[in-house]
Amino acid sequence: MKRVLTAIVLIPLVVLALFKAPLWLFTLLVLGVALLAAREYLAIATATGFKPFRMLGYSFLLCLFVACGVFATNLAASTPSVMAGFSLFAALALLVVMACPFLFMVASLRREPLSAALGDASISFLMMPYVGFTLFGLPMLRSYENGALFILFIMITVWVGDTAAYYVGRALGRHKLAPRVSPGKSWEGSIASAVAAVVVAIVLFHFLNAIWRGLHNIHLVSVPAYYMRSLAGERPDFPRAPWWAAAGFALCINVAAQLGDLFESALKRGAGMKDSGSLLPGHGGVLDRIDALLFAIPTGWLLYVAGYSDYFTPRGILIS
Repeated sequence: MKRVLTAIVLIPLVVLALFKAPLWLFTLLVLGVALLAAREYLAIATATGFKPFRMLGYSFLLCLFVACGVFATNLAASTPSVMAGFSLFAALALLVVMACPFLFMVASLRREPLSAALGDASISFLMMPYVGFTLFGLPMLRSYENGALFILFIMITVWVGDTAAYYVGRALGRHKLAPRVSPGKSWEGSIASAVAAVVVAIVLFHFLNAIWRGLHNIHLVSVPAYYMRSLAGERPDFPRAPWWAAAGFALCINVAAQLGDLFESALKRGAGMKDSGSLLPGHGGVLDRIDALLFAIPTGWLLYVAGYSDYFTPRGILIS
């Protein structure tokens, strides 16, 4: 019951922030989630026997999101300062990526015994790609045209797959998927997750126009000013994705999500922990709730830039 009630409260808040929050505020909200997830990750690392560099890790995470926020805001604004913003983003991101591992290694030289230096520096740096680089994909995707709608499709695909895996696995699960990592997961649940994800993605892509119009009617999305208004009341016409493209999207997202779930389970099992935290009743910690998204978001970002953006770009004539 707690699991359902928490979802009922959180999902509307997530959707509202996704579509209505200004990009700078959305980036701050994602940063907050990233810091909470990083805190839980570092707690898992500590329970495993490492001594991660907490404040240094938080500082690098903050720098990464500042760089991302500057670039994403300029990209969304489509102003002449985009190139300047990109230069700032590139410089800050490059500084973070290049300096982060070296500073962790330098800080680890003070560790006693010295044999712990490499492990502590490595586990601290892993937080950056695992939590930082994955989650900053959210504001980056949000800055693209109809990026919020694309993110919603990713989330729905992950949520439906996760729900199918949970209930089918409990009811029909007989063959263990990864007993050493997560004894509760089964092949039956995994297959059900993939099938459910494919079905819901085909439905979502097929009814993309209707979904956009529904969101438009409740004032969550609007027509960009640079698109010519259609005769149907300012409702752009999106190209319809073929079923195989929707199925391919779902399978990529679902496989990534299941791997993300298994990876976090491996981290917790190695640390002897059941949940990463207790912040979300019925769901455990923040990391427990977003573990699948940590792998699904960058996968979705790659799919968007690889061509799926075409299905979220209205057909029409640019007027400026």
